[in-house]
Amino acid sequence: MKIGIFYGSTQGATEHAAGLIRDALQDAADVAIYNVASDDLNEMTNCDLVILGTSTWNSGELQDDWMSHETLDGISLAGKKVALFGLGDQSGFSDTFVNGMGILAEAAKNAGAELIGAWPTDGYDFTESAAVCDGKFVGLALDEESQSDLTEERINTWVAQLKSELGL
Repeated sequence: MKIGIFYGSTQGATEHAAGLIRDALQDAADVAIYNVASDDLNEMTNCDLVILGTSTWNSGELQDDWMSHETLDGISLAGKKVALFGLGDQSGFSDTFVNGMGILAEAAKNAGAELIGAWPTDGYDFTESAAVCDGKFVGLALDEESQSDLTEERINTWVAQLKSELGL
């Protein structure tokens, strides 16, 4: 199985999380990592699993590197499984926590993707998020501002969940 992790990162936290996810998956698959600021998003079509990662900026907006690609316009993810991870600050931006991940999830669904890797909202303290669907986050929510001590544990648990969902 070929897995591609595609991330946009302004200050390095999303890039760091992408690296941790890659490291946790390497025993199960061929994993490549792509920075959407400089790499070709068409590589998604060569992957069996596409993992998309972003942070949330300003008042709930998608990270700039993703915005420059008009959020997956022109890319078909039909028949692809897509998992997402998002970074946000639930204390400082409680009403827009990990909204960027929700924006990417909508774009992936519009491109034909099947989303996997939904994550529970338990253990977070936020008031609103565009990334919550049916009582769960659409992917892994990380908060490097308030809960950085939980990042590695959450990533390892989420990767184990992905492996189970994929039968790896």
